[in-house]
Amino acid sequence: MDKPFSDLKVIELAGVLAGPAAGLFFAELGATVIKIENPKTGGDVTRSWKLKTENKTDNTSAYFWSVNTGKEILFLDLSIDKDLQSFYELIKTADILITNYKLGDDLKLKVDYNTLKTLNPTLIYASINGFGNTSPRTAYDLILQAESGFMFMNGEKNAAPLKMPVALIDILAGHQLKEAILIALLNKYKTNKGSHITVSLFDTAIASLANQATNWLIAHHLPTAQGSLHPNIAPYGEIFSTKDYHQITFAIGSDKQFKHLCEILNLDLFSHPDFESNQLRVTNRVELFSKLNHCIQLLNFDALFNECIKHDIPIGKIRNLKEVFELPEAQTMLNTFSNIQSVKSISFKFEE
Repeated sequence: MDKPFSDLKVIELAGVLAGPAAGLFFAELGATVIKIENPKTGGDVTRSWKLKTENKTDNTSAYFWSVNTGKEILFLDLSIDKDLQSFYELIKTADILITNYKLGDDLKLKVDYNTLKTLNPTLIYASINGFGNTSPRTAYDLILQAESGFMFMNGEKNAAPLKMPVALIDILAGHQLKEAILIALLNKYKTNKGSHITVSLFDTAIASLANQATNWLIAHHLPTAQGSLHPNIAPYGEIFSTKDYHQITFAIGSDKQFKHLCEILNLDLFSHPDFESNQLRVTNRVELFSKLNHCIQLLNFDALFNECIKHDIPIGKIRNLKEVFELPEAQTMLNTFSNIQSVKSISFKFEE
């Protein structure tokens, strides 16, 4: 069961993050994933997205390898007939094609669904676009974060709008595309029929607003930037500093958890009329923060952390990435999956 997709062939015409992330999912689970890049443009644009510390002579980047490990890479210029015919030969035996073309580009290159399904009627054609099937807009994750309300809600109160530090809309769209492909595969196994599925970055973003959307649509509460605070729960997201200068946060989602936290801090707040329910704690969260913070800054991190874990209280230390990858859970992930150095074994095929 480690490689459940070892019998699948996936062709990837997508670049940047969302589409390649879906391709990576299938590669990690055993599928043969052939990533096609255009030699005329230097391949996937993320090859050039380098940090100052990266090797200037290398034709890839750390960003590129985040979603392209484990794939075969084939350079084809689909505007050249010979290369297009080579692509068509691959499509004849492919199970899945992943694309992220702008409106009309698939038709210009003769790689649209109607063309390809004549070569392979059982092909699953999976495409990502920015603002829907009829929009010509160029879409990057930042633009979607802006257009969908995420930037407006993100950041500290009364500060400038802020994007998230990862391309979250791209990542979520990749997951939605992956889920759609899995449903299409199930249908193919039942009916032996292919399908054309599409995921819009905008639709993904709107669907991912979750409770923030219903806070507006149902409760008529307009979500605004409030740092890490949760509009529906308290204490949740407040940042505290311990005596030994570690920053921590809590996600207290129930009265039971709040009661245990108060007991650990030796605070008589659970029966206080201002804090005895979650709704009251949300209403009076500024005063609540002050009382909790007064006690937490007198305690060392290890002692507080261990007591919270012991009593099943959701607590997190705010860690940088160096600290993150020193955690045993992160080390287990690194040991489970191939080290990034495994990219050296990827086969590169060039068409003259």
